[in-house]
Amino acid sequence: MAVTWRGVFPAVTTQMHQDQSLNLEALAEHLELLIASGVTGLILCGSLGENTALDPDEKRLVIRTAIEVSQGRVPVVSGVAECSTSSAARYAQDMERLGADGIMLLPAMVYKSDSRETITHYKTVASATELPIMVYNNPVAYGVDITPEMFQELADVPNIEAIKESSAITSRFIDLHNAVGNRFALFAGVDPLILECVLLGAVGWVTGLGQSFPQENQRLWELAMAGEWEKAKAIYRWYMPLLYLDLGNHFVQKIKLASQANGIGAEWVRQPRLPLTGVERDEVLAVIHHALENRPSL
Repeated sequence: MAVTWRGVFPAVTTQMHQDQSLNLEALAEHLELLIASGVTGLILCGSLGENTALDPDEKRLVIRTAIEVSQGRVPVVSGVAECSTSSAARYAQDMERLGADGIMLLPAMVYKSDSRETITHYKTVASATELPIMVYNNPVAYGVDITPEMFQELADVPNIEAIKESSAITSRFIDLHNAVGNRFALFAGVDPLILECVLLGAVGWVTGLGQSFPQENQRLWELAMAGEWEKAKAIYRWYMPLLYLDLGNHFVQKIKLASQANGIGAEWVRQPRLPLTGVERDEVLAVIHHALENRPSL
């Protein structure tokens, strides 16, 4: 199905058993819950989906499961986080053959490419597939910053259609508009900045915590889109301590733990990640339990 780059696209975690094997049944249940909450797209095998810890065949199983669950109700987008441009192009072609609706393309992993190399990477992968592409810009995590000036050079690539902006520099939304107008659909990628990003032009949200608290997350988005700022701020204030869990090196473990505490899936992760322990776990659970005990009326 065609991707309408608008609304909430959760970056879905990959559900696993305690032995680190894929739990596709739990993943399917999670996806059904998200679709029922009103999301307008699903992103699998992104950073939260532990892309780089999955074997190639596992990634394809995850995407195939999402396509089977969705049955065309919402588009299925796959993260592409490979270490070389050629492998990213091959993966994009595999996604097209599998029936995915789009890809979210990261810079090549490990090597920190310069601007010329980064632009070449995106243009080369885009030329290998007809799938629509969301560019994922997260210089904090990946050390490669795709600037507004670089997007000017990508504006003539027809199937690059959207940007997930995760630099945490909210003025980027203004700079992108000034550089390329409305050429790309702009998505917020940092959960605790979502209302600010909407005010500055975001038309979509790639959310992490939205998969743990889908009802509240969707309500916040709908209020923001309707311009009902006082109601939106009331939910935002309650939600903010949870949204901060989307930050830091252990964000996957924190979000999986939040989902588990809310009765959605399990916290198991793929090594080298390990579940949270000790003081950090206690602090995160305190945030989650406080939120659960003080949920806003929707």
